[in-house]
Amino acid sequence: MRRLPSLNGVRAFEAAARHGSFAKAADELAVTPAAVSRLVKLLEERLEVALFRREPNGVALTPAGQAYQPGLTRLLDDLAALTEQVRTLSDRRTLTVGVGPTFAIRWLIPRLGDFQSMHKGIDVHIATGGAAAPFSDDWTCGIILGDGDWPGLEGEPLFAADLTPVCAPALAEKLETPADLADATLLRVAHSPEDWPRWLDAAGVSGIKAEGPELGFYGQALQAAMDGVGVAMGIRPYIDDDLAAGRLAAPFDVSIPKGRSWYLVYRAFRAEDPAFTAFREWVRKAE
Repeated sequence: MRRLPSLNGVRAFEAAARHGSFAKAADELAVTPAAVSRLVKLLEERLEVALFRREPNGVALTPAGQAYQPGLTRLLDDLAALTEQVRTLSDRRTLTVGVGPTFAIRWLIPRLGDFQSMHKGIDVHIATGGAAAPFSDDWTCGIILGDGDWPGLEGEPLFAADLTPVCAPALAEKLETPADLADATLLRVAHSPEDWPRWLDAAGVSGIKAEGPELGFYGQALQAAMDGVGVAMGIRPYIDDDLAAGRLAAPFDVSIPKGRSWYLVYRAFRAEDPAFTAFREWVRKAE
């Protein structure tokens, strides 16, 4: 027979130990600091060992508390992952796809109607985050730009991420060779400062530096390019629809690999999830 402590006490202690504060643990657990203190006290009585030293300016872990917390954090993380795995085995077919905001707007959302017309029984959620947003346990899968190495995750390559300058069609008519970019405003993306130097080097152009306005995301830079502000570094597949529709133009034939690719990323236990398998089949064929 297992002799287990109260789960509420364990959660209260682990949160307080991780945050180094009863108040911050209370915020995480949506209870009062007094409740956290009481639960920790009951746990200490059950274990017959002090886990915290109560000090005038707060609390500090005892050696026993220091030994207890790391293992509990791992166990609670595993419990959360296992719970999510079991939850996805229910009859409800929910698909949560994590993508960056530009990928959502420029590629996924315009094609989402096609997926839903093929899979009407799947409840689709789009979750967005920044370029460096961590993979969330709430996601069924994500579409992420990277090198294919995500510890603890499966990654399947989807699209190349080629780079080529783009701008409004009227401006493109004035750009005959890459050297003409010396007189153009080159729009920059804050999280990808290497794009312009990489492309200019491949195009054999020297002496040109991208010093135009800096935007937070590719989507903002592409919108600025469409509005005639300057030349943006386009990345596929973000630019494909705009090029096809004539909203943007690529004045040069030079297109180079970014050095990373787009991957479908997911946890291994999702592999047989019906909603995920339907999306994986669809996204592999989507253009």
